[in-house]
Amino acid sequence: PSPSRTAPRRPPAALLLLALAAAAASLLPTGEGQNLFTEDVTVVEGDVATISCRVKNSDDSVIQLLNPNRQTIYFRDFRPLKDSRFQLVNFSNSELKVSLTNVSISDEGRYFCQLYTDPPQEIFMTITVLVPPRNLVLDIQKDTVVEGEEIELNCTAMASRPATTIKWYKGSKELTGKSEVEQWSDMYTVTSQISLTVRREDDGVPVVCEVDHPAVKDLQTKHYLDVMYKPQIRVSQILPASGPTREGDLLDLLCQVEGKPEPTDTTWFRVDDEMPAHVIVSGSNLHISSLNKSDNGTYRCEASNEVGKSFVDYMLYVYDPLTTLPPPTTTAIIPTSTAASGQSEDWISAVLFTLGEALVWL
Repeated sequence: PSPSRTAPRRPPAALLLLALAAAAASLLPTGEGQNLFTEDVTVVEGDVATISCRVKNSDDSVIQLLNPNRQTIYFRDFRPLKDSRFQLVNFSNSELKVSLTNVSISDEGRYFCQLYTDPPQEIFMTITVLVPPRNLVLDIQKDTVVEGEEIELNCTAMASRPATTIKWYKGSKELTGKSEVEQWSDMYTVTSQISLTVRREDDGVPVVCEVDHPAVKDLQTKHYLDVMYKPQIRVSQILPASGPTREGDLLDLLCQVEGKPEPTDTTWFRVDDEMPAHVIVSGSNLHISSLNKSDNGTYRCEASNEVGKSFVDYMLYVYDPLTTLPPPTTTAIIPTSTAASGQSEDWISAVLFTLGEALVWL
């Protein structure tokens, strides 16, 4: 009988797959000398982010871009992902550049650039999304304050990312506030507080709350201080314009008043005695047509408003009038031949001249 023939044994299927994989790998570029580059991107919510996968010393290896879920966004110049916000900006052997429009917080994360070499290369870049404050609110305890009061102001920057830094200014002077940060999910709300003791000089001065955040510039809100204060008084002597007040002189005094609200009552009166009958008061003016010694005393200008009352005193002292005498009669001195006689006569003339000058000014 003829011997039976044994059929040749086939290799297992697993070995075939390994062999095919090895053959496919042998067809891939080696990747030697090729380098893959990318950069992180920071973008404001709603703006456009640009992702770039670049190859140095490219040998036409395949480039692809994957999202944080490792889904392919672009394979070469083809987009398998249905999200139309991703658009091809540039494709070549050395670069795959893709734009992402209307960026939202959900787009934040790691994106992967892959280069099909042997072994494959992969690097990632990170998209960071900035969110400016949704709203900026300035609260003040009261709109109108009285001089000397302490007021509290609060400024709140709502829902930003990262947390906002709040700066305070009164006019051009920077102030220091106290801030608290609250986190809601991935968003931050910051509230800053300052306290001020107001003065009358602060009336009309702006208090500014300003945001310092990488996603926004020149975001601020302000409140103009409305400060009420009691009258401020200044008494000016109009006449006589200079020198002491003397008997017979005309006296004119002006009481200048400033306050907020506007003072409604401005009065003149004499502190230490009754007002002389010949004194004329007209509004903020006090007038005496001819001074005499009986007018000596303290005259007070007083004004008031809703905040309070103020006054300024004017001390009046009436001097004697100036007396003018006729010039003294002078006698001619005839010098003699002796030195002693000449010295005596010169001395007498000097005394007479001095006495005459003194009488003129009495």
